[in-house]
Amino acid sequence: MRIFIILALLPIFVFAAKPVAVVNGQEISKNFFDNSYKRNLMFVSDKKVTPEKVINDLINRELGIQKAKKNNLENDPVVKQKMLDVLYHAQISKDLEPLLRKIKVTDKDVKNYYKKFPEYRTAQILLRVKAQPEAGEAEAALAKAMEVYDTVKKKPEQFTALANKYSQSSSAPMGGDLGFQPAVSLAPEYFAAIKGKAKGYITSPIRSQFGYHVVKVLAKRKFKDINNAQYKKLVYDQKRDKVIEGYFSKLRSKASIKINKNLLK
Repeated sequence: MRIFIILALLPIFVFAAKPVAVVNGQEISKNFFDNSYKRNLMFVSDKKVTPEKVINDLINRELGIQKAKKNNLENDPVVKQKMLDVLYHAQISKDLEPLLRKIKVTDKDVKNYYKKFPEYRTAQILLRVKAQPEAGEAEAALAKAMEVYDTVKKKPEQFTALANKYSQSSSAPMGGDLGFQPAVSLAPEYFAAIKGKAKGYITSPIRSQFGYHVVKVLAKRKFKDINNAQYKKLVYDQKRDKVIEGYFSKLRSKASIKINKNLLK
């Protein structure tokens, strides 16, 4: 019987893995070291990954954790908030990743998307308005935008010169030319004003979060000329956003939520 007990205990001693390092009594296991080493090998770096470097990084990490615990840092409000952020991202990643992997984007999806959101080349004259404008600032910008619009409406050939002179956009030196841009790169009001319009069309002043825009349509890209990979990504993003919206809508339907709207002002 005694021999049996000794033999039964033998595998425990044979297979008990020794720690790679011990820091103030805290072990760094071989398994943890191996996983860390493999992760480091996956990153591109100008520094060579060696076992010695990885174990020293893990020792530094453990020393930092021990000091944080000694200083009771886990109860710091900022640290608590960061930990909640980690939990939030970990949970939604766990829940959403299986759903996102099911998303498929077909050529038909891309074609239907492009019908709704065609790509235009435009030029703009932008009169900026601050997010919190001073008294009279927005009115002055609108007045100048209307003045510019009245001029280019009568003399469209002056659009480039007026953009050079008045536009407060980085595109001003190019006559306001923004090149071709997908709809998602434009302010919603901007795209709505040019959608379906022919080459040469000039909009009346459009108000967006940036200020007032006077926009000229320079061209519309044909579907056969689009960057297909880019638009597949845009369609994927749209489907992804729908999945995420549905996920949180379901959570909200099961939650008790109260919003003090007067405090949002």
